[in-house]
Amino acid sequence: MSSHPQAVPAPLGVGILGAGPVTQAIHLPSLARLRDILEVRHIMDVDHAVAESVAGRVGARFSTTVEELLADPQVDIVAICSPHQFHAAQVIAACRAGKKAVLCEKPFAMSGQEAAGISAVSAETGVPIIVGAMHTFDPGWLAAAAAWGDLPQQVHTIRSSIVLPPNPRFEDFATEIVGRAEVPPRDNADPDVVRAMLTGGVMGLAIHDLPLIRRFAPEFRDVEVLHAETVRPFGYVISMRAGAVDIELRAAMNGTWEPSWTLEAIGDDSSLHLDFTPSYVHAGSATARINKAGSTTVLGPFAHNGYEGEWRKLAELARGTGAAPSADTLIHDLEFALSIADAAAARFGAGTSAYEETRA
Repeated sequence: MSSHPQAVPAPLGVGILGAGPVTQAIHLPSLARLRDILEVRHIMDVDHAVAESVAGRVGARFSTTVEELLADPQVDIVAICSPHQFHAAQVIAACRAGKKAVLCEKPFAMSGQEAAGISAVSAETGVPIIVGAMHTFDPGWLAAAAAWGDLPQQVHTIRSSIVLPPNPRFEDFATEIVGRAEVPPRDNADPDVVRAMLTGGVMGLAIHDLPLIRRFAPEFRDVEVLHAETVRPFGYVISMRAGAVDIELRAAMNGTWEPSWTLEAIGDDSSLHLDFTPSYVHAGSATARINKAGSTTVLGPFAHNGYEGEWRKLAELARGTGAAPSADTLIHDLEFALSIADAAAARFGAGTSAYEETRA
């Protein structure tokens, strides 16, 4: 046997498109803990001052164009954290630029057809794509999936409950945000505003849990929204059925409650309860409790959560190890979210969906 130590591979270079609060308060702290395997080398933002300031925090290059970042040979992995209407074109451009892996914040496309086009380019170029729905990569969730047995076949009820303060509070705890856009006040009495809030809540908040929920709802295309309403100042209550499974989605963002994020899947003789860490928290994973036949199995918390988990997965994929999510998985997760968003909006009137209106 050789006595020579095995060489440690050099860190992979990361380039980030969009230097807003998610980049500043989530991705940069996560990457700072993984500097032995990943190194931020290029930050792009259309706002020159924001790009320069954020890049300066990590000693990276900065630019104001997508083309300049994608042409940087020091960038192996691209994270797309721009406004969602730019995601599809930027994912495709990153794949065609010969990068090793792409992380796209949710939603990674604006329609199922657009998602299929992205997946085709990923297959053609061989560049793997993952979507930044962090709970999919949470070790607590992954441990539960490895241990729950036949639970998915017997689940009849699913509940997702989210109680959080507004994002800026968590963002300010994490870092000093530069370049935050002001959010105009909402008219909660305007039906168009209500519809936009519902679909925005589904596509911006519930979407973190929807890939998990879909594991227990095989008839995910058969979505019937029974009730949908908003919660002041921001939130939603949506009751629906997907095939034979009853699903309840609840969320409230305000300043009065202790943060909580739970997901329950209830079957005939077993159930799963997941307690996730709140958004922006860079601590341990979810804790999973599987109840079956009078016994309880507790899994977690583990050392990191899904924010770090998705970057660890990207590093694996960029080095050619591990399996990327299938094209069908990415497409079906998006179609499930879009169908819920559109069906919830339809409770407030026919015609163009609120998600379509937010895209205009």
